[in-house]
Amino acid sequence: MKLQKEIVWLGLIILVILVIVMGLEWMKAGQTVKPKSLVMTIKDDARTSRAFTWYTTKLDIASVLQLVKGSEGKFDGENVMEITGSTSSIDTDSHGDQGVHKAEVSKLEPETTYSYRVGSGKDKEWSVPVTFTTEAEELDEFTFINVADSQGITEEDFELWGMTLNKAFETFPNARFIVHNGDLTEDPEDELAWDHFFGKATKWLTQVPLMPVTGNHDEVDGVADRYIAHFNLPDNGAENSIEGTTYSFDYGSAHIVVLNTESNMKEQTKWLEQDLADTDKPWKIVAMHRGPYGGKTNGKVKDWVSIFDKYKVDLVLQGHNHEYSRSYPLREGTIVGDGSNIVNNREGTVYVVPNTAGQKFNEKKEDQFYHQVHFQNEKQMFAGVKIEGDTLTFQAYDVVGEKLDEFVIQH
Repeated sequence: MKLQKEIVWLGLIILVILVIVMGLEWMKAGQTVKPKSLVMTIKDDARTSRAFTWYTTKLDIASVLQLVKGSEGKFDGENVMEITGSTSSIDTDSHGDQGVHKAEVSKLEPETTYSYRVGSGKDKEWSVPVTFTTEAEELDEFTFINVADSQGITEEDFELWGMTLNKAFETFPNARFIVHNGDLTEDPEDELAWDHFFGKATKWLTQVPLMPVTGNHDEVDGVADRYIAHFNLPDNGAENSIEGTTYSFDYGSAHIVVLNTESNMKEQTKWLEQDLADTDKPWKIVAMHRGPYGGKTNGKVKDWVSIFDKYKVDLVLQGHNHEYSRSYPLREGTIVGDGSNIVNNREGTVYVVPNTAGQKFNEKKEDQFYHQVHFQNEKQMFAGVKIEGDTLTFQAYDVVGEKLDEFVIQH
């Protein structure tokens, strides 16, 4: 009798263990096919297209994008558009191989709201449906958000980044895209940090395009594999640059150029001049990481500055210095204008570092001759850039909503 009881108990224990193991495997299977790190970008015409990237921790599954007009998010009708994208994999070291999924859609209608979701195409393997709105056909008034150096390590670090974007969109609810001036994470090889970067800001990065700049923590020793795997970016950049680290795009009346200060700078110089010569947009904006006039000067990009002067670039967005810095309007390394907060008639280029959207603050550097505004408040910051006809207004806020700087560029 005793032996029988022991056998029964042993059988029950084995059954419980099997149930637990099967349950864990079922949960694991459910988690691995769910999309994560979903982000939207502008790759082509912002009026008619969008591009998407997402990851899964299960390999070799399809990359499917579904869209439907409107904000209801119903994907069971005959009007659903379905696009099959590409699937690849990347080795994330301690987190193993992960699936990299990219898709893009074109022939959308301007100034139209779409609902979309991504996944493998199978039930229960879709992302949560979200919406976006394409650019209007004729647009000379819009706002975008500018941030820099989210550069976190821990989940708590990236909570700060998420809070910064929350306040940014509370302040500028109609912002149409985000320009990030580089250093998205501290260590590009740390995939968990990327999970937090996207996860803490998923509300915004899935509905509003994020246009990133390559910083020195995104490309290290000529390698930017993790950065380019996470984004589906324009491929119109400089010859011999890592694809996706140099590019340009248009939105409304603005032409925005993204440069990479970490490699291939001579080829970028040739491309930059041709790119600016080819645009007919009245507003010219450049984004880069280690800028020429930030907390300190960067002489390595002096050739680019000459081109900015030649083509009368209005605004250069910079990162790297982890402090707030705004220059007087400059031409040929000299202050121009009347010293006010209004720049008139393309008389000079303004260079700005919007402090940091993350956890790291640097000690304020010494003031330079070009500094019109320069401080360290040790609070996360963001800026809203509004273009309205012949006027650009730049407003910088901290994470609690206090406006700390404002200037106007008037054509």
